Formats: sequence, structure tokens, C-alpha cells
Amino acid sequence: MRVLIADDHEIVRRGLRQILTEAFPDAECGEAGTSQDALALAQAEPWDVILLDINMPGRSGLDVLAELQRMRDTSPVLILSTFSEAEFAVRALRAGARGYLTKEGASDELLEAIRVVTAGGIHVSDSLAQVLARMASDGAGRALHDQLSPRELEVMRLIASGRSVKEIASDLSLSEKTIGTYRSRIMAKLGARTSVDITRYALQHRLVD
Repeated sequence: MRVLIADDHEIVRRGLRQILTEAFPDAECGEAGTSQDALALAQAEPWDVILLDINMPGRSGLDVLAELQRMRDTSPVLILSTFSEAEFAVRALRAGARGYLTKEGASDELLEAIRVVTAGGIHVSDSLAQVLARMASDGAGRALHDQLSPRELEVMRLIASGRSVKEIASDLSLSEKTIGTYRSRIMAKLGARTSVDITRYALQHRLVD
């Protein structure tokens, strides 16, 4: 089994590698600390599964996932995140992820998720199944940020993290004018009047650390 671990924290990558090699002695693990490295390794080598953190520096894990879809990469992706399933899991699955796990989860769940997705399935935890059931039955979970496109969500999170328009433009390789346009769209969809309002909303909904 070949597993690509994409997380910006070395201690997390080391812990995941230890869990994997103990459970799968023949596993080969690659590591990426940035979204750029993750994309480069995903394109350069075949992987049986990619473990991808949402909160990567620069381009987010969701952005990496979207790029992998554009590249027609067939490696199953499991999203690992500190963010709750209620906020990001459905969006990740819609974007092409084969499962969503919170980092607080047990290692047994991670190993089971890997077995499921490498066999061609989709991993859905019991708690996520309940979220999906509620959404199907009564439309719950339709928060304002559900209206945002993946790029708008990424820009919103960067704004809420205190990044300036110039810094965001540099991070995403876009013009400052384009970032300003995204900011205006985000404010309109969230009913926000200032960047402080965007930050407050993101913190309330646990969209940033």
C-alpha cells in the first residue's frame, strides 16, 4: 500500500506514518507539508490513498482536492481535519473526497476508512450519516456559507485568518482585483458589511482555527 500524507504539521505526519506502518507493515508513505508538494507528488507517483488536511498553507486541502479532480487523479482522497463534520464533510464529499475524518477520531476509524476507500467504497462515519440524514429530511445544515463556491470559501477563510488582499492574491496566484471581487461576493452572500463581519462569521461556524 502506498499512502501520501499531506499535512503541514510534521508531528501529525509522523504520527500518521507510525499508525499506518504498524497496521500495514509493507506500507510506503510519502509526505507533503504544503499544497504545492502534495499536488506535485500526486502527479508524479501513483498512490493507493491520499490523506489530505484541509488547513494547508496557501491553497487549502479543498482546493488541492479540486485540482486533483481536474487532473483526473484516480487516487481516493480521505480528508483529515480539525473542523467538525457538520461544517466541511458534505462539501468535501461533493468535491470528490471518499471520506472525511476529524483528527480527534480514533486510529481504528482511520484504518477502517483506508480499508473502505482502497476497496472502492466511501467512508461515512455514524455521526456524518446522521448529518446527511437530517439534510435529506428537513434541509438542515444549509448555512449561509453553503452558498459559497470552493474558491470563495477559501478566500473567506484567508480573510478570516487575517490575511490582506495583497497576501491572499499572492497565496492564490491571482490579482488583487480578482480577490476584491471574491470578497464582494462573499460579503453579499453572508450579509457581511466588513472583513470583521466575515471573521466573526467564520469563527462562529468554526471555519478557521
